[in-house]
Amino acid sequence: MSFHKKLSEKLVAKDQLKTLLEDWKKHDFKIVFTNGCFDILHRGHVEYLCHARDLGDKLVLGLNTDASVKRLGKSPERPINSEDTRATILAALECVDAVILFDEDTPLELITLVQPDVLVKGNDYKAEDIVGYDVVVAKGGKVITIQLVDGFSTTKLIEKMKG
Repeated sequence: MSFHKKLSEKLVAKDQLKTLLEDWKKHDFKIVFTNGCFDILHRGHVEYLCHARDLGDKLVLGLNTDASVKRLGKSPERPINSEDTRATILAALECVDAVILFDEDTPLELITLVQPDVLVKGNDYKAEDIVGYDVVVAKGGKVITIQLVDGFSTTKLIEKMKG
C-alpha cells in the first residue's frame, strides 16, 4: 500500500469512522480520543499525540474545522493552516490512527459517537471540566490530562515569527 493511500485512509468522515470503530471494537482495541486545532504543528503537539496514543491501541483525533477555530476566538488570522492542510499533516503521524473534522463548538457529539475508552486533553484542563467527561466516565472509561511541553504553543510560535 502506498503512503498516500494509507494517509488518505486516515482522513475519515463520520460514516467511515463508524465502520472503523466497529472493526476496532471487535478486536478489543482500546480507543483513545483527543481533539484540538493543531494549527502549526510543533514539538509540543507531537509529544502530546504520541503520549495520547501510548494510552491505548488506536488514537482518534477530532480536528476543529477552520470555522470552529475562528469561533474559538484565538486571533483574527487563525487558523494559519487550512483544515485540509492540518488534517493531512496530522494523518501523516504514525501515532494518529484517524482524523475527523468537526464543526461544532465542542467535540461532544464526536465523543458520544466514538465512545472512547480514554479521553485525553492537555493538563491546562481539569479532568472533570473536559467536554465529554461525563460520557466517558459513564461507560467506565478514563479521562486523562497530559503534561504539556513547556515553551511550545502555536500562539508563542506565531509571536516569535512576528518578532
